[in-house]
Amino acid sequence: MARYSTEDIRNIALVGHGHAGKTTLADLILFRTGGNNRAGSVDDGSSLFDTDDDEKERKSSITSSVGHATHNGKRINIIDTPGFPDFLGQVPGSLRAVETAAIVINAAHGIEVNTRRVFQMAGDAGVGRIIILTKLDSENIDFAKIVQSLRETFGMQCIPINVPDEVGHSFSRVFGTLKPEVGGVVASTIYHEPLVDAIVEADDALMEKYMETMDLSLDEATAGVTKAIVAGTLIPIFCVSGKQDIGVTELLDRIATMLPSPKDVERTDASGNPVVADSNGPLVAQVFKTRIDPFVAKMNFIRLFSGSLKKDASVTNRTTDKDIKVGTLNEAQGSHLAAIDEAVAGDIAALVKIDGLHTSDSLGKATMPALEFLQPMVGLAIEPKTTADQQKISGAVSKVVEEDPTIQVVRDEQTHEMVLYGMSDLHLSLTIDRIGKRDKVGINTHTPRIPYRETCTGSAEGSYRHKKQSGGSGQFAEVHFKVSSLPRDINPEEYFTKARFESMREFHYDPERNYAFVDRVTGGSVPNQFIPAVEKGIIERMTKGVLAGYQVQDCVCELFFGKDHPVDSNETAFKTAGSMCFRDMFLKAKPVLLEPIVHIEITVPADKMGDITADLTTRRGRMEGMDAAPGGYTVVKGLVPLSEVQEYARGLLSMTGGQGSYMLTPSHYEVVPAHEQQKIIAAAKHSDEDE
Repeated sequence: MARYSTEDIRNIALVGHGHAGKTTLADLILFRTGGNNRAGSVDDGSSLFDTDDDEKERKSSITSSVGHATHNGKRINIIDTPGFPDFLGQVPGSLRAVETAAIVINAAHGIEVNTRRVFQMAGDAGVGRIIILTKLDSENIDFAKIVQSLRETFGMQCIPINVPDEVGHSFSRVFGTLKPEVGGVVASTIYHEPLVDAIVEADDALMEKYMETMDLSLDEATAGVTKAIVAGTLIPIFCVSGKQDIGVTELLDRIATMLPSPKDVERTDASGNPVVADSNGPLVAQVFKTRIDPFVAKMNFIRLFSGSLKKDASVTNRTTDKDIKVGTLNEAQGSHLAAIDEAVAGDIAALVKIDGLHTSDSLGKATMPALEFLQPMVGLAIEPKTTADQQKISGAVSKVVEEDPTIQVVRDEQTHEMVLYGMSDLHLSLTIDRIGKRDKVGINTHTPRIPYRETCTGSAEGSYRHKKQSGGSGQFAEVHFKVSSLPRDINPEEYFTKARFESMREFHYDPERNYAFVDRVTGGSVPNQFIPAVEKGIIERMTKGVLAGYQVQDCVCELFFGKDHPVDSNETAFKTAGSMCFRDMFLKAKPVLLEPIVHIEITVPADKMGDITADLTTRRGRMEGMDAAPGGYTVVKGLVPLSEVQEYARGLLSMTGGQGSYMLTPSHYEVVPAHEQQKIIAAAKHSDEDE
């Protein structure tokens, strides 16, 4: 028998900027509802929602954390999320698991960087939104001005559901606006009419009744709030002080009566089919968070969208099409797990020690849309400090990637580096520190090498003779060929013809490198069995590079003549001759370095746009355009060399005071300016000498 029904569940994610009071509020809700015997504190490290040692040391959240409370017969699942941009990657998964995003705002600071970002993310996720104004007991607060700012920034649908009696140290209670009460720092009556208008806008029947009678009962209005939140016509504003425990009981009452249940929000699977929140329906669930605890091991947090799940059940992982055994089913209260027998549609549960289950995986009869996480922009090349660390580094890194989808590891085949990407320098620093503490792996870091490329802009023709005699059979091979540039975006079948390449017998084309090997040998001057060896030598040389040790691309090599020896010629000799001849001809064919160019999209407050565009020019960037974004922001688009934005996060932080964000996507390669090319080649030679 289920402990509660789907209709009685309320799922909420607390999101917002750092130090807005999200964790303090979550701890107080647990204490108020009997979920803890004291109000946990961020300051003294007793918060149930700050589960990691790093969080307790920093006195701020780094990862999302799950808890639950019961109030007025309603099960309230709470997900507390980090508030700093460095850890914003925890938000998308949390929003997938809830029906309501509670955007928590420090009344003393107003709208901050992450306030805008999470507000937009919640809108994109299609969940209802409410605003919780905290710290109204702070000094120098103008409540009416804060509300006006919220409405101007996020829309006129932002309307107080209650108002404080006073602000500052005199704040002691709140007055409702749905049924206006006398009192308040701002008269509650002034928000009543806009509130009712927002409610009836989402319900045609309620609108018709209101137009006829100009009145709604309290029950009608309360039920209407739920529909209005789901429809987005209303974003109610709640007033609280977490530290003083003011307005929290009223907030809980409204959560229980006004916020949508899982049945109130429409969901669809990855194919666009509706997923109904019915505990008797087919099981549909998704992993929205993974945590690896050194004591409990791996935990996967799932949200059930349909059906029910019992302990020891066998279910299908739709992502891998493999069956898994659930074993123990748990509910979480921060880092504490308690076994349960069953979870129902709309619920959140934790699965423990299940291999092959990852964040975003779907369970049951349907596949939910894949979770989309923020793209990490800041990279560090990492390497183990010792031989012992070498044995453990891959496993340790895979753990942090499993926990945090905004941490990515790339093994660059060209630069031979393992590069760890994250949201910021701080994000990477804490990740590397976690690896050291948890897995005892020492890591050295440095700035990643830029994956330059080499190509030629002209052509050259010549030969190379490889001759080696060291007793017994020797090595002999002579090859003649031409190296020239190859345009991009060619149709190989149309481009490589005998009309263009005289006496061509065949060609081999590599689209990844945009390279072709053309066999023009006549009269058997290079025996057929040795031609593949020549090509192999060329490809190995292209991989190693010629100018500065970077991969060669965009060229064609035509083998047209050679010589062999009946005794001393072999594959090794022709491979060496091919490699050396390519090196010599490439250096004569006007070689240049190519650098990666990336698309950059920079989202900044409109008043910072001039600083951003000027800075982009100093980085050899080119503007492509700009678009307006919600909340008074502008998106600046451009092209810029990757080498110029490797440490852009720091510069953007300085120019915008932390209010900017950016995204990079690969575009193409361009020729490096001559003066920059000389520096890169000189640095490569210096590096070779050091080695």
